[in-house]
Amino acid sequence: MNAQDALRLQQLEDSQAARVCISDYMRLCDQLDSPDTVQAIGALFTADACWEGLGEPYATRLGKHQGREAIVTMMANYVRQPAHFALNAHFLCSEALGHKPDGELRGRWLMLQTSEFTAGGAHLNAAEICVTFVREANGMAMRHFTTRNLFSRPVDRWHAADELPVPDKKENVQENQT
Repeated sequence: MNAQDALRLQQLEDSQAARVCISDYMRLCDQLDSPDTVQAIGALFTADACWEGLGEPYATRLGKHQGREAIVTMMANYVRQPAHFALNAHFLCSEALGHKPDGELRGRWLMLQTSEFTAGGAHLNAAEICVTFVREANGMAMRHFTTRNLFSRPVDRWHAADELPVPDKKENVQENQT
């Protein structure tokens, strides 16, 4: 394998490792329920990482946290009894990954977050997530994570008792027989 092929292979492997890293981060944020979860989130960041909310309301409400320990402390604030989130689900889409000559990898995603709070209420948020990844001994880690609000709004609730509409099996059988 020549040097160019080796570089391309490394970039492909780094891209996949970055996808796994951001996916693990979102999954862990969806189950922020223990100090172990918070430590697992911290392990996804470099020791000198920066996590920051950009623009309003995120700059003010979420702030900027410099260093893995500061990120862990911020995440630990969500672990409480009763839990902060009764339901939390992050959805990522519109991925764009790009490699820099120095080995840094930058990713951008649009994120939709659906949250229901134990204290009451539910929220729908959309944000732009931008992450700089670097390769470390145990894989790709996040060095700089930013989230910028695109829209945010309260919603009534996520789980409704309404019946879920599905096709009637008898009607479907009759249509297929004609």
